[in-house]
Amino acid sequence: MIDKSSASSFVKKELDASVRFWLTHGLDSVNGGIYTCLDRTGKIYSTDKSVWMQGRCGWTFSYLSNTYGPRGEWLAAARSCIDFMERFCINRDAGGRMYFTVTGDGKPLRQRRYCFSEGFYAMANAEYYAATGDRTCLENARRAYDLIWDLHHGMPDPTGLGPKTVPETRTGRAQADPMIYLNLTQVMLRCDPEQAEKYNERAHASADAIIRYHYKPDLKCSLENVGPNGETRLDITEGRIVNPGHDIECSWFLMEQAKRTGDRELMGNALQIFRNAAESGWDKEYGGLLYFIDCLGNPPESYEHDMKLWWPHNELLIASLMAYLETGDDYYADWFNRGLDYVKQVFVDPEYGEWFGYLRRDGKPTEPPCKGSTFKGPFHVPRCLIMLDKMLEKLP
Repeated sequence: MIDKSSASSFVKKELDASVRFWLTHGLDSVNGGIYTCLDRTGKIYSTDKSVWMQGRCGWTFSYLSNTYGPRGEWLAAARSCIDFMERFCINRDAGGRMYFTVTGDGKPLRQRRYCFSEGFYAMANAEYYAATGDRTCLENARRAYDLIWDLHHGMPDPTGLGPKTVPETRTGRAQADPMIYLNLTQVMLRCDPEQAEKYNERAHASADAIIRYHYKPDLKCSLENVGPNGETRLDITEGRIVNPGHDIECSWFLMEQAKRTGDRELMGNALQIFRNAAESGWDKEYGGLLYFIDCLGNPPESYEHDMKLWWPHNELLIASLMAYLETGDDYYADWFNRGLDYVKQVFVDPEYGEWFGYLRRDGKPTEPPCKGSTFKGPFHVPRCLIMLDKMLEKLP
């Protein structure tokens, strides 16, 4: 059983603290956009800007407005990040591909192969369109959304960076690509119903790719990296890596797709993906989700494999509550309660607000502790808390 009153009170308080933390400390009033490399107190420790975070911030503050009603400070924050991306973060000489990082005043620093900058740019513009009716933002979202699809389906990358490995030796699939595209498609479908037929087709294709290629029932996991036809590569570290947080996040993307389409088989697979990831990823000694595990129990290669990061625990809370609402099974309520107890104990900072991002395996923050980085900004925590707030309202 879930204590609705207690959970709801905690969620509302933490959502307010998270939003205030980023509005107070992150926004760049000079150049526009947001700084996300913030220490525990909100002090900026690096002025380089993550392009992912500009898009994610633009989406979050637009989503807040679409969920709770428009507020000037939320829409101004979203607009600032969207405008910063438009001015500084698009490589016009590379077919509209976007940078990964830029300087505080917008000079390009790094380009990467994957399309997540474009994905979060599209999410931000689509959500802002839904909040304001700005058709230019809608067209920008559509353009970026289609660019990603084309790049995933044979279009040569205009950056010219080429694949990460020699394709004659090894090529394959990464679960992150269809997973993030599925979530992006769900945002586009909600915000842009004019093109629902296209979004429905691509959502189905993305969900199918996850199940067809990455979900491995015989191994009781989903694999991050597989061969072109879903082949397992259990003789190399990369082929055995499981990211429990990714799988749990993916499970609720799949749950949403299954609910929307009435696909009971997909719902069953999504629930099993959650169970596999939660049970194998939970640290039985210290609690919390391990960052990476090896599907055969071998040593993971990543140095941070046994750390506890903020975002997998956000996804655990979303997915477990969504599964509980779907099934009424106390198994999922128990996971929600376990996750909530853990985050209250180790991630929440009642003194300065917002959640610690990076913990050691024993749950103590890295020193010195931080609240933001190139990869952590106003996205996973507020998204989680907004979704929990609305789902908790559905509990009796």
